[in-house]
Amino acid sequence: MHRLLIVLCVSLYCSAAFAGAHAKGEVAETAAAHSTDQPVASPAANTKPRLPVTGQAIVYGKVGDSELRGYLAQPVKANPDLPGLIVIHEWWGLNDNIRKVTERLAGEGYVALAVDLYGGQSATIPKEAIKLMNGLMADTDGADENLRQAHRFLAAELGAPRVGSIGWCLGGKWSLRTAVILPDQLDAAVMYYGSVTTDEAELAPINLPVMGNFAENDVLIPLDSVEQFTSTMQRLGKTVDVKVYTGTKHAFSNPSGMAYDAAAAEDAWQRSTGFLRSHLQAE
Repeated sequence: MHRLLIVLCVSLYCSAAFAGAHAKGEVAETAAAHSTDQPVASPAANTKPRLPVTGQAIVYGKVGDSELRGYLAQPVKANPDLPGLIVIHEWWGLNDNIRKVTERLAGEGYVALAVDLYGGQSATIPKEAIKLMNGLMADTDGADENLRQAHRFLAAELGAPRVGSIGWCLGGKWSLRTAVILPDQLDAAVMYYGSVTTDEAELAPINLPVMGNFAENDVLIPLDSVEQFTSTMQRLGKTVDVKVYTGTKHAFSNPSGMAYDAAAAEDAWQRSTGFLRSHLQAE
């Protein structure tokens, strides 16, 4: 009996240690990919919405004793039954550029909610972003609940008949994560060059279409992991649409950053908005 307890304790300790090491590695790799980057506004954020929109800071839920504060945008002439979008920020956090691209998404006919996974903080230099991302990786359960609350707010409080998710870089990873934790509630997910899982047990429950936009020359997201993710999803019978953009680097379509590639970003935008429209707005 004692030997069994010792084995269990060692197993749990090793699992926790592995998870911690993996998280630190992911933060370090993300930091390396953005080592010379700055959170300047890209054309993704500076392009005006197709329709006039309005936006406001809101509280969309609560985790423990902490209120979840985000940014909600919707068309000025909004119908009461618009679909919802969970918008997930890059590693810089919920900044003005994310708010602007949330307005741009709202202009496509959505109630768009930009969530905050950093508890009200955002970064202006990589060193600050490293600290914030480390904090997020140390409380992934809290982040999961944050995203559940965002979905509940859009679906239950605002009455969105369908809800999708979209995110870039760190937000791309968490857009896929939203599909994993809400496999029967989320209706579509778009991820831009976020790290992927190939764990069949995690992906098997997903019951919604997933789109991925990735960069060919991405030092953070290896193409073999993208290929393995795609083949795993296909093997499981999931609806998955993945495109790798030739000659692009990580963050080529970020609202914040200096790696913007105009042609690839525009194509990815059209792909993503068309995908969301077909799954969230179709009657």
